[in-house]
Amino acid sequence: MRKTKTFEGKRHVYDTEKAEQVGNRSFGEFGDPAGYEETLYKTKAGLYFIAGVGGADSPYPEEDIKPVSAKDAKNFA
Repeated sequence: MRKTKTFEGKRHVYDTEKAEQVGNRSFGEFGDPAGYEETLYKTKAGLYFIAGVGGADSPYPEEDIKPVSAKDAKNFA
């Protein structure tokens, strides 16, 4: 998935196929409409983002990308 997002006042292109996967976490169980899965990525430029996918009642009802700071990326567990 590839999306352009604004983070800290600048536009960046985030691409899951070109970035390095550095973490993964899941919330809820399979089939749970509020459950979702997040994958943390790091770009070659040192930017971090989360790709999320989930059920209809989750924070990711459609597959999406959310930029995060390096500090937030360190707290990703």
